Amino acid sequence: MPADPLILAIDNGTQSVRALLFDTRGNLVGKGKQDIEPYFSREPGWAEQHPDYFWEQLGEACKLLWNSTDATPDRIVGVTLTTQRGTVINLDENGQPLRPAIIWLDQRHAKVEGPVKGPWGWLFKLARLEGTINRFREKTQANWIAQNEPEIWAKTRHFLLLSGYLNFRLTGEFRDSTGSQVGYLPFDYKKHRWAGPRDFKWQTMPVKPAMLPELVSPGETLGHLTNEACQHLGLTRSLPVIAAASDKACEILGSGGLTPDTGCMSYGTTATINTTNQRYVEPIRLMPPYPSALPGHYSTEVMIYRGFWMVSWFKQEFGQREQKIAEQRGIEPETLFDELVKAVPPGSMGLMLQPYWSPGVRQPGPEAKGSIIGFGDVHTRSHIYRAILEGLAYALREGKEKIEKRSGVEIKKLRVAGGGSQSDAAMQLTADVFGLPAERPHTYETSGLGAAIDAAVGLGLYPDFDIAVANMTRVGDVFHPNEETRALYQRLYNEVYLKMYPQLQPLYRKIRDITGYPA
Repeated sequence: MPADPLILAIDNGTQSVRALLFDTRGNLVGKGKQDIEPYFSREPGWAEQHPDYFWEQLGEACKLLWNSTDATPDRIVGVTLTTQRGTVINLDENGQPLRPAIIWLDQRHAKVEGPVKGPWGWLFKLARLEGTINRFREKTQANWIAQNEPEIWAKTRHFLLLSGYLNFRLTGEFRDSTGSQVGYLPFDYKKHRWAGPRDFKWQTMPVKPAMLPELVSPGETLGHLTNEACQHLGLTRSLPVIAAASDKACEILGSGGLTPDTGCMSYGTTATINTTNQRYVEPIRLMPPYPSALPGHYSTEVMIYRGFWMVSWFKQEFGQREQKIAEQRGIEPETLFDELVKAVPPGSMGLMLQPYWSPGVRQPGPEAKGSIIGFGDVHTRSHIYRAILEGLAYALREGKEKIEKRSGVEIKKLRVAGGGSQSDAAMQLTADVFGLPAERPHTYETSGLGAAIDAAVGLGLYPDFDIAVANMTRVGDVFHPNEETRALYQRLYNEVYLKMYPQLQPLYRKIRDITGYPA
């Protein structure tokens, strides 16, 4: 009896690269995880990384994979890739990097020089959207490079996201998935293609159509592995490379989120709540839904930019004791951090946190800052840690209600993935804040699984996505809300949390005016 075919899914996140082997039942049968340096900073607020570094670390992850599994390369029938979003790379005519990649966490701003030319400028002025469009222009990395490194931009022949760059290294083709196009690029989020020639985006950045990769839908073939790529991945023969989507989109698919009544939450570096929809639904006006890993569908998303980065920040700044004890005991530090949460009652004894450690675009706006209110002499770092988790859950619940209002569909169940979902305390807290069961997918590696589902359909292992998802995803642990705790959170959310940003917003603006931060 022939062995079950396997799919090699590569997941290049912000903090690690993972080489993952999935079978056709969605079981993880091999894993190689290579931690990476997310970025380096040549200037305050900059976040960059060398493109070749990502390729090298991908190879190291594959070496770790083959050293940790009994599965053999001859069982692999296809390769697929999912990556972090919004990281851009400049290549010359020979496909060589011209400068470090600008990572999605980068905070530099381009100069805005005058209004958008032509009729668009008048329309934006009449609609009072000049501020929104100017922020788009400020954050567009291509504008900063053209203004500050004109010699680099003059040599740029290919302007790619990290997904496009790694797919090029895998196949030698300048092709990428529509599902990966999340960033400051001239992309039409409604039609899932590059913007038409009359779209205003072409007037807000120096990017030309010839610089962009050819786009294919998730599940379609991007190309085949080059000989160099085969050796780099530890494979013995060329295989098809199947288009997947961005890591967040793949997390949703890997969590089994196919409908708008399922809220898929990602407790990662960026925290998000998403629903999959056949309709184009803007979660916040003028903020587009992103492309789904399900072809022709949309991910209606609300994002907390720093998300579970805040948990990493807390551990780094205040959690050395737990990390040291965990090392001595030979256990994971997360076990001890869960104990911190459980040592504090729900509501953190009156401590309330607003998790806007990075500003937003519209809601919250560019003036937003984080805040903690309600301090008293009873509070310890344990209270702060629990307040962080509660604040993130409140913010994501607010996102859920925005999505429901815009889509007209009630979210009836939650699937929670990402690193933070491994905390039982965080999962229970989520169920209590939302007043809904919080379901954990059967595997932690949901973004890699979502990519593998795209590949399974593209390779013909399943006839369609409904059948593939039914066979490759399932629910693991389920956390049900505690009624007493739910009632407490309901009052804190409605009577305190929802009022924090409107009342603090004028003060945030004053802080920005006086200090210049955030810029």
